[in-house]
Amino acid sequence: MLLVLAQACLAADTAVSTVLRPSDPLNQAAFEHYYSLDYDAAIQDFERILARHPNDPFAVNHLLSAIQVRELYRMGAMNTGEYSNDSFIGQAHRPADPAQKVRIRQLVEQAEKLENAELGRNPNNVDMLYARGVTRGQFALYTALIERAWFSALRNAVGARRDHERVLELAPQYTDAKLVVGAHNYVMGNLSLAVKIAVALVGLSGDKDKGIQYLSDAYHGNGETSVDAGVVLMVFLRREHRYGEALQIARAIGPRFPRNYLLPLEEANLLRVSGKSGEAEEQYRRVWQNGREGKYGSLHYEIAALGLGDLLRSQKKYQAAAAAYELVSEVTGADQELLQKANLGAGEMYDQLQKRDLAVKKYEAVVATNSGNAEADKARKRIKDAYRE
Repeated sequence: MLLVLAQACLAADTAVSTVLRPSDPLNQAAFEHYYSLDYDAAIQDFERILARHPNDPFAVNHLLSAIQVRELYRMGAMNTGEYSNDSFIGQAHRPADPAQKVRIRQLVEQAEKLENAELGRNPNNVDMLYARGVTRGQFALYTALIERAWFSALRNAVGARRDHERVLELAPQYTDAKLVVGAHNYVMGNLSLAVKIAVALVGLSGDKDKGIQYLSDAYHGNGETSVDAGVVLMVFLRREHRYGEALQIARAIGPRFPRNYLLPLEEANLLRVSGKSGEAEEQYRRVWQNGREGKYGSLHYEIAALGLGDLLRSQKKYQAAAAAYELVSEVTGADQELLQKANLGAGEMYDQLQKRDLAVKKYEAVVATNSGNAEADKARKRIKDAYRE
């Protein structure tokens, strides 16, 4: 849950007439690239914007976010096949690039220096309080997912909340600030009683309903946090089993960024958990077909085939599930971890179908891809003993 809170950072609504900061004609294209997962192009755009506005912390924060999310994607923390869990963000599977770590820290320091200088002159400058909260939220994400420093991440996440609470005290109409405050309220409201008592001793509290309402306000506020607020709200609504509301958000945001495969994929996941298996199957196949037609570029859309296989497997359609898992190997440059999972799944389906020779070949392919992870361990066991559900 801390990871979701840390991710509640910059956003922009590129489908409405939002005022993006700083005022620069390149901002619209930059955010289009960002939400389309074209991080290289987004970073180039944000670099150019920052060069033109070197003293604007909003420009620094935008570049910081794009660099950081690109690195998380490269590390496998945003492309691990774990989207059906509580967050798009999961455990990193590759180490961070040291040069990118240095760059991220440098941008955090650059933004905070600008923000603190302005707040030193005017402690009630709501824009600078908001910007500093965004920087702190970004740094919480960095320390949690890249440095794996949980206490530091918590401190920065709490700092982000307090900055944005102050913004709302000074300017209640500043709905962008409700993203971090809402996410933090929801997270704290979900803690166990014992943990709630512990965090209350240091002045922290939470309210699930207030958190969801704040996120809804930010999502519908058409401000800079609209898109991210929608994504975080969708995640939390799913946790609350409010699948219909979560689906509405996925279907509202997804079409605006047709090169982003994560949102239509999450729509398929939501359909699946809400018991609409037929619609879920159609959606997984739609994402897969769009990927085959090049609509997602080189992004790892093959995860849709893995989701399809898992869905068919849950229905005991073993032959169809095996065929779905096999689709992953058709993709040139498929993510190696996804390929391992697909081959393992296909092998298990062939064992269920009593096609032992095919099953063993799939298990051997899992080990050949990477012999040192959990999937390989499972595959070696399956080579010795046939899988049975």
